[in-house]
Amino acid sequence: MVSKGKLLREIFKSQKIVRAPGAYDALSALLIEQAGFPVAYMSGGCVTHSLIGKPDIGYLTQTEMVDAVRHISGAINIPLVADGDNGYGGPLQVIRTVESYIQAGAAAIQLEDQVMPKRCGFMKGKELISKADAVAKIRAAAYARDKDDPDFVIIARTDAVAVYGIEEAIDRANAFYEAGADMVYIEAPTSKEMMARITSEVKCPWLMSIFVEGGVTPPLSNQELAELGFKFVIHPASLFMRVSTAMQELLKTLREEESTQKHWGEMLNFTTGNEILHLEEIRALEKSFSQ
Repeated sequence: MVSKGKLLREIFKSQKIVRAPGAYDALSALLIEQAGFPVAYMSGGCVTHSLIGKPDIGYLTQTEMVDAVRHISGAINIPLVADGDNGYGGPLQVIRTVESYIQAGAAAIQLEDQVMPKRCGFMKGKELISKADAVAKIRAAAYARDKDDPDFVIIARTDAVAVYGIEEAIDRANAFYEAGADMVYIEAPTSKEMMARITSEVKCPWLMSIFVEGGVTPPLSNQELAELGFKFVIHPASLFMRVSTAMQELLKTLREEESTQKHWGEMLNFTTGNEILHLEEIRALEKSFSQ
């Protein structure tokens, strides 16, 4: 059986640029796969929002995140790139986190250089650990990868742009690559010119970008990102934000009109919902054991 990490590496090698929507549960991941996307991204922030109704400021534990990885990766056949926050501790905890993500079925983990508790990359007031400590964590992640699944992908993220500036961010990104990261992500560049500087000065051949509606990073097209030199772009919150709006609209209608009929044309019907969930195939499998 081909590992999900190897499949992800093959996708990165065969496509000029890869775009991945963010999943926050198994159903959203399944819909991403059925829409034809080759990769899904698990957003730690959106998992936090949906699971416990809290903001992205470090509420979830490693165990809760590993459970989310297991549920989401188990629902899809495409590779899952999973947010691992700051690894939930020092180098030894990072090793256990990477081991657990591999065992749970992830193809890649994203690790960042924030202190504990961390916060959303676009929030103010972020604090970082030292470059030396961050590099030690990436070395630990690479050790766990090489030991358990050499094809597993390590994505190293730095939030240094907002804290120390672009020079420190580029310096950290290069240090992470030298420590064993397969892909590097500099969080929250604020202009296309800054993004061009990242792709020209960071040595790692695989670079990640982000598309967040209302965020600080320019919302560039695939062509623009590829021309700059990025390999991977994520939409971590798009599905969650749209679904939340749809729920608010329906709930407002139900409260005011005591009916959801106004939205029936926008909703899945019972049959279509079961088709998405492969009910007929599952029932056929169930029946096969009774013959």
